[in-house]
Amino acid sequence: MSEEKGTKRNMQEILPSVEEVQRELGKAKSMDDFFGKEGIFARLFAHTIEELLETELREHLGYERYEAKGRNSGNNRNGRYAKKLRTSSGETNIQVPRDRNGEFEPQVVKKQETNTNELEDKIIGMYAKGMSVRDIQETLQELYGVNVSPTTLSAITDKVWELVESWQNRSLASIYPIIYLDALHIKLRREAKVHNTAVYTVLGVDVEGHRDVLGHWIGQGNESANFWLSVITDLQSRGVKDIFIACMDGLSGFKEAILAVFPQTQIQRCVIHQIRNSLKYIAWVDRKAFMNDLKQIYQAVTRESAEAHLRQLSETWSDKYAVAVRSWQNNWEDLATFFEYPAEIRRLIYTTNSLENYHRQLRKVTKSKSVFPTPEAARKLLFLAHCDILKNWTLPIQHWQLILNQLGIRFEGRLLI
Repeated sequence: MSEEKGTKRNMQEILPSVEEVQRELGKAKSMDDFFGKEGIFARLFAHTIEELLETELREHLGYERYEAKGRNSGNNRNGRYAKKLRTSSGETNIQVPRDRNGEFEPQVVKKQETNTNELEDKIIGMYAKGMSVRDIQETLQELYGVNVSPTTLSAITDKVWELVESWQNRSLASIYPIIYLDALHIKLRREAKVHNTAVYTVLGVDVEGHRDVLGHWIGQGNESANFWLSVITDLQSRGVKDIFIACMDGLSGFKEAILAVFPQTQIQRCVIHQIRNSLKYIAWVDRKAFMNDLKQIYQAVTRESAEAHLRQLSETWSDKYAVAVRSWQNNWEDLATFFEYPAEIRRLIYTTNSLENYHRQLRKVTKSKSVFPTPEAARKLLFLAHCDILKNWTLPIQHWQLILNQLGIRFEGRLLI
C-alpha cells in the first residue's frame, strides 16, 4: 500500500454522512443540544476519534480490513476495548481497536491518556469555532493528511446561524443597573472591498450581579444617531425597561439615542478612553508631568476637588496643549458622573474595562481571520467564541449585595426585584 493511499482519506469516510448529520441537526433546540454532554458535537467527536484510531491501526498493520494479504501477515485485528475520555463537555465513551500481537500504540489518544484537550481544540474547534473549510483542511492535513469535504461542515454552520439569530433576538431582563458599550474592529469584505469595521457590543449587569452580553451589532462605518437609536430600541423591544448607568466611550450620537429611549439613564464616559485620547496630543517629554496632573483629577475624593484640579490643569497646560485640556472641559459632565457614587460603584463604572476584557478574548479567535467574507460569517464566529467565554462567567460581581443596596438607595423606586 502506498503511503498516500494509507494516510489520505476523504473526510466523508471519517465523519457521519451528511444525511446523518442533518437528521441530528434537525433535532437541536438549544445550546445543550449542540455543546452539552450528550450533544451533537460530543457524539461527532467520539465518532471521529474512533475512525481516526481505525486509520492508525490500518497504517500499523499495513492492510485494509478484510484484505487478503492480512491473512498471513503475522498480525491482525483483535476487536476493541472501551475507553472513557474527558472533554470540555464531560466524559465520552469511545471504542479503541487493538491488534492480536499487542504492538499497536495509538497516537491520537495514547494508551494511558484520558484527557483530550489538545486534540479536542483541533477537532471540536473545527465544528464549533467557525473555522473556514481551508482552516479545517489544513488542521486535518496536519493530523492525518485527510481531505475535507465541505458539505458536512456547511450543514453544521448553517444550523449554527439559527442559534446566532435566536441569541441576538432573545428576551432580556427588565432592569440592568449598569451597561457597557464598546467596540472591537474586524476586516470585513463589502462590495468587493475590505473595510475595517466596528462590531459593537453591549454588556449588561443584571440585578443579581451577573454579566450578560446583550448582543453584537456590526457597524456600517458611519454610525449615526439613527444607528444607535435602532440598537437601543432593539434592547427595549426585547424586554429592557430601565437602565441606571450607561458606561461608554465618546461615541457620537449614542448619548442622545439612549436618553431618547431611557431618559433617566445616567451617562458615564470612560475615563481610561479619555486619558488615551488626551495623550495623543501630548509630546512624549511632557507626558509624565501631564499624567501626574490628570491623576489629581480622576483620583480625587470629591467632584469639587476634581474640578479644582481640572482648573489647575487648564492653567498649567492650556497654552501648550489646548486641545487635550479642552476635551476634558467639554466632556466633564459625562466624565464626572462616577463622583456621585461610593468607591464600590466607582470602580465598576469609571471605565469600560469589563467589556474590553471580553473583547480581548474575542480577538484571540478573530485574529486568525484576515478578512470575513460576510457579516454573517463574523457574527457566527463571534457567537461561538462568546459561548466559550460565557462558561467562566458563573459568579456575580464581587460585593454585589453591598453595591445593590447602594443602588437601591440612589435609584429609589426603580429597583423593582
